[in-house]
Amino acid sequence: MAKNLLIVESPAKTKTLKKFLGRQYAVEASVGHVRDLVKKGKDMGIGPDYEPRYEVLAAKKDVVKKLRQAAKEAETVYLAPDPDREGEAIAWHIAEILSKDAKDVRRVTFNEITKGAVLKALENPRTIDFKKVDAQQARRVLDRLMGFRLSPLLWEKVKQGLSAGRVQSVALKMVCGRQAEIDAFQSEEYWNLGADLKAAVPPPFNARLQRIGGRKAEVGNGEDAARIVRDLETGKFVVAKVERKESRQRPSPPFITSRLQQEAARRYGFSVKRTMGIAQGLYEGKEIGGRGAVGLITYMRTDSTRVADEALTGGREYIGATYGPDALPEKPNVYSSKEGAQDAHEAIRPTSFDLPPDAVRDFLKDEEWKLYKLIWDRFIASQMLPAVFDVTQVDVENGPYVLRASGKVLKRAGFLAVYRETPDEDAPAADDSQEGMLPALREGETLELVKVISEQKFTQPPAQYSEATLVKALEENGIGRPSTYATILSVLTDRDYVERLEGRFRPTQLGTLVNGMLQTGFHDILNEGYTAALEEQLDEIEDGKIEWKKAVADFDVKFTKDLETAGEQMPNVKKDGIPLDEKCPECGSGLLMRFGRFGPFISCSTYPECKYTRNVDTAPAESAAAGNGAEEEVPPCEVCGKPMALKRSRFGTFYGCTGYPECKNIRKTGPKPSAPIPTGVPCPECGKGEIVEKKSHRGKTFWSCNRYPDCKFSLWKKPLARECPDCGAKFLLEKVTKKHGVQYVCNTEGCGFVEDAEPVEVAS
Repeated sequence: MAKNLLIVESPAKTKTLKKFLGRQYAVEASVGHVRDLVKKGKDMGIGPDYEPRYEVLAAKKDVVKKLRQAAKEAETVYLAPDPDREGEAIAWHIAEILSKDAKDVRRVTFNEITKGAVLKALENPRTIDFKKVDAQQARRVLDRLMGFRLSPLLWEKVKQGLSAGRVQSVALKMVCGRQAEIDAFQSEEYWNLGADLKAAVPPPFNARLQRIGGRKAEVGNGEDAARIVRDLETGKFVVAKVERKESRQRPSPPFITSRLQQEAARRYGFSVKRTMGIAQGLYEGKEIGGRGAVGLITYMRTDSTRVADEALTGGREYIGATYGPDALPEKPNVYSSKEGAQDAHEAIRPTSFDLPPDAVRDFLKDEEWKLYKLIWDRFIASQMLPAVFDVTQVDVENGPYVLRASGKVLKRAGFLAVYRETPDEDAPAADDSQEGMLPALREGETLELVKVISEQKFTQPPAQYSEATLVKALEENGIGRPSTYATILSVLTDRDYVERLEGRFRPTQLGTLVNGMLQTGFHDILNEGYTAALEEQLDEIEDGKIEWKKAVADFDVKFTKDLETAGEQMPNVKKDGIPLDEKCPECGSGLLMRFGRFGPFISCSTYPECKYTRNVDTAPAESAAAGNGAEEEVPPCEVCGKPMALKRSRFGTFYGCTGYPECKNIRKTGPKPSAPIPTGVPCPECGKGEIVEKKSHRGKTFWSCNRYPDCKFSLWKKPLARECPDCGAKFLLEKVTKKHGVQYVCNTEGCGFVEDAEPVEVAS
């Protein structure tokens, strides 16, 4: 019988831990939380003076029974849930449950699941940190107070089953606010002007118009652009100023949770939830050949860039051996964490420097290896020298016009030999520097004009949030914590408050309605500033600066007052609907938008006298053709011959046989899908079919092989029948971004070919 019992959160950890703890330790898992606030009917589980009342979760009764039995058989119980607030609270809940069964209970934490780290933690146990427990209790009670009292208000005013939360409601506000900006945006025309020029020596180079008559160049219409083009073509280009300097680019710090989530989304398209799931597995341990289960990375929920001294030493030794001593700075690079960061855990890094990515590739799934390599490369790069560039900036004058050219040449790769951060598609271009060296130029030199470039552009609205940019915005606004981002995004989509189209978040009609109603009654507490202040209060509770029940009481006073006001002021959409500027095609009365069990729909305001209804995304003519207007006879059931009736489900309208349940035949409504449009691009996967343009059931355009379902190759970007000049691939993709406009890119992994679409030129 084992003398000691070690209790962790995840069953996946137990295998790794048993490997190096031996027979002296039994290892069991709590499988997350074992207790939560009581929830029975109208009982919130919160007593007088906000005292929480807990109960064992129904799904964990067998787990608790097993833990109690194991505790009775052990001399010492070590509680080792994750090293954060939630983990500390789980440890406390387990200790409370085992109080009658365990002889000696101790708390241990480790930032990585390696033999050295775990044994060191067991040699240095501590007591439970009740400041952390109090911070977690405050968060849980706050969330219960709001959810338990705000959600029923939405049930009464909109429809049953809706939810609202302290953090998710603010995230929804941000998504709706961005969409409102997009809808209100009015595009404006502008022109980018420049010239391709030649000096006495090659190579030719491009210069962009910067100033006109000493002021910033702003050209807003084609007439002005054409006039400037004529002036430039007839004028003389003279080098006015040449400036040469050396610039340095420092490496980024090792990953914190939010940065890992953003980079994995940008580079690999991983959702936040997927990234955290993969990272959890890498932290808990993977079977690596003869080594058995190995924890490959440190704890993945952190907002600190701190790195342990032994990791700095190991990383520097690896860099010196792999890239040479010239790649190392004299002292380790140190990075400051953001203000308010919880510094209890290190940054996310590899646990062992004798397991580089190539050494573990055969033992990991593709997505696991990608994330491990990303973490490895970022950490190694963070301890290397800066990249050094020679930068040349040239001003060229032509009468009142000043054009600028910048050239950048990599002088020393430094950390760029290992890692380059993926740029955010929504971020503005950093500069107009062109990779490569400008020709040797001297002030006063006259240049030869090759051609004048004139590009018509239009200002673009802000982009809808992607997973990466929404996480970035949540972090910048202090909303939630890195460990909660995945849950926040999942709740928004699961509740049908937002939908994802091409990787971007767009509020649904229900989400827009709920946000509007919440902001009507709770704009003072459901906003970025107040929510961030609450997160800071949780940090202060953990630091012992304020008492947790006082923080909860202060919030409750404000929330209760808002709740009373909102109950009086919020419109009753469930009862009255939302009036539309449209008449019923059957009786001429006004139409209303209502929210039913399967989502929003449109119905006549005189219901039940007039029973006209249709889907929100169905035009009136289509609705009539579907049976409401009887303009088109609906064929009888092809199975039993009985009439077909128009019905509605969560997936839209359909025809169902009136003989149901004896006959379960159904028929889709709406027009037949259009025929696939050929692209002339052969399918690269099967080699037999052709890529064709299609529409999804939601109307989204995509491209796939015409041999489907035999071949399931598909693309979300338009393919072009052009061979890649770099790798020889048979097609390119058309990529459209706010930053670069239309570009042609190669789809082959590892090939970085990118080509801008031809600019629009104005004849002089």
